[in-house]
Amino acid sequence: MLLLQTLVDGLILGGVFSLAAVGFSLIFGVMGIVNLTHGIFVVAGAYIAFVMWHHGGIDPLLAIPPIMAVLFAFGYGYQRTVIQWATERASIVASLLVTFGVALMLRNVLQMVFSPDFRSIAPAYSFAGVSLGPIRMDFVRLIGLLTSLVLLLVLGLVLSRSAFGRAIRATAQQPLAASLSGIDVRHVYGLTFGLGAAFAGASGAVIGMMLPFSPAAEGPWTLNAFVVVTLGGVGSPQGALMGGLLLGVISTLTAQYVGPAFTNAMMFLVLVLVLLLRPQGLFGSAFGESR
Repeated sequence: MLLLQTLVDGLILGGVFSLAAVGFSLIFGVMGIVNLTHGIFVVAGAYIAFVMWHHGGIDPLLAIPPIMAVLFAFGYGYQRTVIQWATERASIVASLLVTFGVALMLRNVLQMVFSPDFRSIAPAYSFAGVSLGPIRMDFVRLIGLLTSLVLLLVLGLVLSRSAFGRAIRATAQQPLAASLSGIDVRHVYGLTFGLGAAFAGASGAVIGMMLPFSPAAEGPWTLNAFVVVTLGGVGSPQGALMGGLLLGVISTLTAQYVGPAFTNAMMFLVLVLVLLLRPQGLFGSAFGESR
């Protein structure tokens, strides 16, 4: 029964990992940029949800739409200015250094505003739970998993069924051909970056209910997103979901049966094995067919 409980906990945690990583996956798949400010977007979403809950009594789930709107606008402006200038005047590699520097600056800003202390969000249902036979699930974690799955489904539908999604896929596969077809490639890049930031912020609101957070957590969340994308494949919500679920199960099984100190070691061991056996990830690149 302990094994079953551990697996369930891992799947729930993995669902949140998936939501936290899908924006990173989308940006990397479409633009080829390793966005090292991704963890800042996740933590910023958690802090915005904390402020709205602590000062306004707004449930973190109800705070998700405004959080996504704020971070979408910030991400769009960030890409159209700092990121675009870096990639056009230097190279894609320059964006790695730029996003790393911006991540350090924003982390310090969060520390000055909120202090380095850990925070948490505890809505009224925080200590409620659901039991299915011998399996116990915290209500907050279950809601977090369901929220993650719904948002991933919405993103998948947007990418596959909407004109915006077709423009993203066309730009990712052949930017020059997309431009010749009348698509404003720069605008699509900005929208894609904004969308990635918005989903990262939404995951922050969910994470804030489940785990303590601080400005220093931005680094681990960026690292987790990188691992999830490598495991699942670049650019697709399905790949992010599978990679996140796998990472969540690995984390909980390792913590339960080996020790919490070995979680990162096991995570990177599996990452190395996947890179050796299937370098493109479980689902491959969602946008690489025509490149």
